[in-house]
Amino acid sequence: MSELRANESRPDAMERRDLVGYGRRPPHPQWPGGARIAVNFNLNYEGGGEASLANGDDMSEGMLNDIGVPTKQGVRVPLVESVFEYGARCGVWRVLDVLRDHGVQASVLGVVRALEQNPSIIETFLADGHEIVSHGWRWIDYCDVPEEIERVHIRRAVEGLVKLTGERPSGWMTGRPGPNTRRLLIEEGGFLYDRDSLADEIPYWVSVGTTPHLVIPYSYETNDNRFNENAGFATGDHFFTYMRDAFDRLYEEGARAPRLLSIGLHDRLIGRPGRIGGLQRFLEHVHRHDDVWICRGVDIARHWQARFPSES
Repeated sequence: MSELRANESRPDAMERRDLVGYGRRPPHPQWPGGARIAVNFNLNYEGGGEASLANGDDMSEGMLNDIGVPTKQGVRVPLVESVFEYGARCGVWRVLDVLRDHGVQASVLGVVRALEQNPSIIETFLADGHEIVSHGWRWIDYCDVPEEIERVHIRRAVEGLVKLTGERPSGWMTGRPGPNTRRLLIEEGGFLYDRDSLADEIPYWVSVGTTPHLVIPYSYETNDNRFNENAGFATGDHFFTYMRDAFDRLYEEGARAPRLLSIGLHDRLIGRPGRIGGLQRFLEHVHRHDDVWICRGVDIARHWQARFPSES
């Protein structure tokens, strides 16, 4: 008990957990056009920002490297590095082609260190109307990063995207946030929203100190990251079936309580030739339905702020 009481004085304890949320009767989101469901596609661009001795780290990346190789200390792992390189060299173009063919504008979750090593991709992102969300300076676990370093990384991420795109990012997603992340984002300022939550199916407001802040939930479930799990997706059909079932359920519920379906994509995962068909079939399924709002994170944020402004 003494340890628990001591922890209550830590800065990260100031943002209290909310296990109640909207409860049984969430607000009707009033999606544009009376849509029964909002569908937000998120393309993670991370290759070159992952943990690697090439980036000055002391270990290799063991998460979502597509081949199941665990983290290794003090040594470069060429095969793991090549997986991330594949996403940037091949997979991203295949995914972008499919999105373009179906007229879908997505949220590109861009790791700035990765974008800096392939700046030509940004022209395509912007030409296709995709939103570029800051996915942080590095694609690492910020639970393990000291506050003063994370603060520097947030600033470098913002400055890097301004330099690369000509404008400041409206949205943020760390992916693996630490206890200080949201507070440091508020301290930096200038963001409409962040995606560092899996807690709901519609946006919600939080207060960080006295500052209201909008959270648009993400999903690690309706996400191609499950291609990396031993018990996860093995084929494009598995991806399609799961995404279709999630869409169909939320579309049915949307007659009375519309929700947001967040779809997570990774160039090195869904961008493989044996998997991309699952994304194509899912987009075809979505387009067979009326009253669907396909949107970017910034579109959701602007809508929510206009219809459901913070009461703080």
